[in-house]
Amino acid sequence: MIMPPLPNPQDLPLATQVAQMVVVRASGHVFDHQIRYPAWEPPAATLQSWLTDLGVGGVILLGGSAAELWLRTQQLQSWATLPLLLAADIEEGVGQRFAGATEFPPPMALAAIAQQDLPTAIALAQQMGATTAQEALAIGLNWVLAPVVDVNNNPANPVINVRAFGETPAIVGQLATAFIQGAQAYPVLTAAKHFPGHGDTAIDSHLDLPVLPHSWERLVKVEWPPFVAAIAAGVDAVMSAHVQIPALDPQYPATLSKQALTMGLRHHLGFEGLVVTDALVMGAIANRYGANEAPVLAVEAGADILLMPLDPVGAVEAVCTAVERGRISQARILASVERIWRAKQKVMAAPPCTAVGEWVTRLAQPASRQVAAQILTTSQRVRVQQPLVRADSPQHWRNLIVVDRALNCPYLDRHTPAIVLPSQWGYDRLHLVDQSLGDPNLAALEPVPTLVQIFVRGNPFRGSAALLPAVQPWLQTLGDSRSDPYGNRQLLRGLVIYGSPYAMDALLPLLPPEIPWVFSYGQMPAAQAIALQALADCHP
Repeated sequence: MIMPPLPNPQDLPLATQVAQMVVVRASGHVFDHQIRYPAWEPPAATLQSWLTDLGVGGVILLGGSAAELWLRTQQLQSWATLPLLLAADIEEGVGQRFAGATEFPPPMALAAIAQQDLPTAIALAQQMGATTAQEALAIGLNWVLAPVVDVNNNPANPVINVRAFGETPAIVGQLATAFIQGAQAYPVLTAAKHFPGHGDTAIDSHLDLPVLPHSWERLVKVEWPPFVAAIAAGVDAVMSAHVQIPALDPQYPATLSKQALTMGLRHHLGFEGLVVTDALVMGAIANRYGANEAPVLAVEAGADILLMPLDPVGAVEAVCTAVERGRISQARILASVERIWRAKQKVMAAPPCTAVGEWVTRLAQPASRQVAAQILTTSQRVRVQQPLVRADSPQHWRNLIVVDRALNCPYLDRHTPAIVLPSQWGYDRLHLVDQSLGDPNLAALEPVPTLVQIFVRGNPFRGSAALLPAVQPWLQTLGDSRSDPYGNRQLLRGLVIYGSPYAMDALLPLLPPEIPWVFSYGQMPAAQAIALQALADCHP
């Protein structure tokens, strides 16, 4: 739909100006009964009131298919009194969040390619950014909350992990810059995150507040160069991190710290675009600061966008009260609204997709899926001296799959390659281990030839990117030829790990050299098919 031009921000009432600084969470599904996270995703009547009556400036969406998003974004824009910023955390392509669109491997896969062929990695990162932006626009999104520019120099990082473009500032900066440049072919916003750096944390800020001992000199040398590169590339927004660095601010986490956002990001790095908080519902903030005090502190610190406040209405009222009492100046609010206006004017230049045929032809095209497959194949690690042993006849060998959460597993069903292909090869006795349920009694399993597939990576709210303690000794036992009561072959016939290279590196010392294994950064069905085919082939 065509939105009317933006009014002069100075002509808006204070409450409307402040509301434009708020971005609320909503389900990507169209109907209320499909809402999966009711604590964060309001029903339609509440959401419509926030957009129409309160006048919030944007919505961040999660869930649903790409087709649903096309309907949903049109609905939201029709409810809004002013054009909306419509955002999503699509760091790995639109298909990461909305089924049907292109899904890419996590950014760390590009870092693996860069170690061998930096020009190819940069070209692929640029194509990834362009595809993500094009597909976002096709379904009505205008703000890509990517790239992550954190330097993941802590292997135990439970939440950044493979979401980062690497472990060194130079590689992260180069690949993030390429992603931004690719996205800039389309009128969408990008966002570098999470300032002043979330890569060296061992605590998930969705759950609690990480505290880092880094000095100013360390930040300038390690954490900040990728932000400098992203700013130089013209990134539209920078997202704050819910981390506390006493050298910057001994009292507040970066999201609520003037020393971090205004002195560090604005003055030291010279960033003039949008400063957006990470979600204010996250434990690092929500567990320590009041629902209405946190937004006020964030605005005082220098934030332009308040992402997912616990109480949007209360947040607007609290910031207005702070202005009326002189705690925050009206000029400070107007400065943020003017930055928001510049961002909205950029995305309003995009012609909307108003017909089904328009957006269908822009999603998951063969060329885009081929780029994703190239990243998967080129970043994959393989050691297959002898291919996976297959059964000449049904043997009912075991296909043991370890997952983070079986009840929230978008990459597995009865038709995905991780289940179908092993079954065709004689590994048709499926055994699913859910890490969220604690250590299973693996030692009690019947000793039969086993293919092990492990899906593990850093994910928000998981709190860890490590394997269950029981998995490593059990794999070691399977890999011992003495464990096979029927012969002298190891019961472990093959291993595939999808996701975390750190988990793969932890298991490698336990594997005899003759055991074939494959590591893939991806977890989606395309990654499964490519990895399992490599396991079935011979790669000395």
